[in-house]
Amino acid sequence: MISTTDPTDFTTWNPKERATLVFVVRDGQILLIEKKRGLGAGKINGPGGRLDPGETPEQCAAREIEEELGITPIGLQQSGELRFRFAGSGKLAGHSLHCYVYRADDYAGELIETDEAKPCWTPIDKIPFERMWADDVFWLPSLIEGKSFTGDFVFDDDKMIWKELNIDA
Repeated sequence: MISTTDPTDFTTWNPKERATLVFVVRDGQILLIEKKRGLGAGKINGPGGRLDPGETPEQCAAREIEEELGITPIGLQQSGELRFRFAGSGKLAGHSLHCYVYRADDYAGELIETDEAKPCWTPIDKIPFERMWADDVFWLPSLIEGKSFTGDFVFDDDKMIWKELNIDA
């Protein structure tokens, strides 16, 4: 069950990490990855990762998709921002993350599998939300539709226990 209240004041919240996610959407499909290591290993997601010192979110998004899949995104545009706090007593307790989410319309280069990620083109109507983080089902359709969004989420390990999502028309 998802709680309707959360003690986090996201207006003054300061995350421990900042990261990006990138989704290439074209021809009725979305480029996803099976994550092989790190936060969310084993889950389906978009390529992405932590910002390096001095790096902008857009630079990070381009770098991460190149490192994970060997490609350069074309038409990269920010779609949203997501803030995550991990509560409870599990292995992720105390972790917090501010994620900048990007969409690209195409890419250059040859798509490859790396030790970080296995790419998988997926029809938009067959996205495997059951293998993804629980928040993705709420905002990923907006990214596909070209809408922008912001979301705040609280997880207890990989179980979402609170959410607030705003989608721009």
